[in-house]
Amino acid sequence: MATSDGRLTAVYDEVVARNPGEDEFHQAVREVLEDLGPVVGRHAAADVEVIRRLCEPERQVLFRVPWADDEGRPQLNRGFRVEFNSALGPYKGGLRFHPSVYLGIVKFLGFEQIFKNSLTGLPIGGAKGGSDFDPKGRSDAEVMRFCQSFMTELYRHLGEHTDVPAGDTGVGQREIGYLFGQYKRITNRYEAGVLTGKGLDWGGSRVRTEATGYGLVFFVEEVLRASSGSLDGTKVVVSGSGNVAVHAIEKVHQLGGRVIACSDSAGYVVDEDGIDLDLLREIKEQRRGRMSDYAEARGRSAQHVGDGSIWSVPCDVALPCATQNELDEAGAKQLVENGCRVVAEGANMPTTPDAIRLLRDAGVSFAPGKAANAGGVATSALEMQQNATRDTWTFEHTEQRLAEIMHSVHDRCLETAEEYGRPGDYVAGANIAGFLRVAEAMLALGLV
Repeated sequence: MATSDGRLTAVYDEVVARNPGEDEFHQAVREVLEDLGPVVGRHAAADVEVIRRLCEPERQVLFRVPWADDEGRPQLNRGFRVEFNSALGPYKGGLRFHPSVYLGIVKFLGFEQIFKNSLTGLPIGGAKGGSDFDPKGRSDAEVMRFCQSFMTELYRHLGEHTDVPAGDTGVGQREIGYLFGQYKRITNRYEAGVLTGKGLDWGGSRVRTEATGYGLVFFVEEVLRASSGSLDGTKVVVSGSGNVAVHAIEKVHQLGGRVIACSDSAGYVVDEDGIDLDLLREIKEQRRGRMSDYAEARGRSAQHVGDGSIWSVPCDVALPCATQNELDEAGAKQLVENGCRVVAEGANMPTTPDAIRLLRDAGVSFAPGKAANAGGVATSALEMQQNATRDTWTFEHTEQRLAEIMHSVHDRCLETAEEYGRPGDYVAGANIAGFLRVAEAMLALGLV
């Protein structure tokens, strides 16, 4: 591990030994510990024993999820909830339903969530959960039966003052509805604040769907402003074409930028005239089509590339919004050679450690996901506020609150990096600022 402090190296070695085979979790811990050297010994909260406790979840819940498919055949999946840290407030973090989910993925996501939630300045702790269940290709009835079985076990660990899950990959409003319905049925309580990402008619918040993508672009806007620039007139590349990517594209266009490329698992499209957002939504959301279908419908201005890397497309700003470790060292090198100025993560840990080092060494402003994509959980917390007061806010008011939170996250990262001798380093700023707020609360609460 690249740190001069042997005590932090020892903590990392202990994490690897205690959590064998969980590579994603190891990577997430290493990336944080590598930036904590400057604070160890400078604050009472920055004690190595506090750091050791922070790397160990407060609670890990693993359970089986039996359910029946439409043919009546028994099916079996595994469920997870890692309640990582509640020093700042109730556990908060999404549920992911995807075949790749295993304990190491959930712990990596939960560990990241601690710092992301801390950076928002809101009173929420960090957690994550999910299952290796794949909702793709399943009927609504099968998804409902799975969600009901999943919640029948998980409900005993949840509560608006205890643990508040939300959606993530594979868990949208449909799944949240089935989960909330089963929770309400079992507990005989309409505890709206126990889940976020709900529908507007039953306790949801406006802007929640748009929040991660919008928040990402608000953060980028502040990064550019800090160097006397703006989004106006910039060329932007966005990987992915799901919810985060689509709303990032929308907000970039609203603020005067031009997204010239986006992707899916079968390739990417370059459209120098700017991605046609209405067409993209029609292709991806209504037709369930591919980016190749977009290129065909768009005509001459769009070119589909079935292989190669989207990061080879020259741009001013790159937004990886697809999945973890999608931007590797080779892709980062291409971005640098093409003059990219800002890379901001819309997905969770989409950039490999080698790529991050290359970008930072090259002077590219790199915004890690725990800061740049915090808009989603921030708006979930705003949904909790509305549920607690039995209130609903307008779209405009909620978006303004989101923008204020993201500007605050940006400033907190930049100022902390400056304070600890790493000017302009958003990775160090995010890791140190996120850590200190949690660590100080942990110290205040005693050895628990």
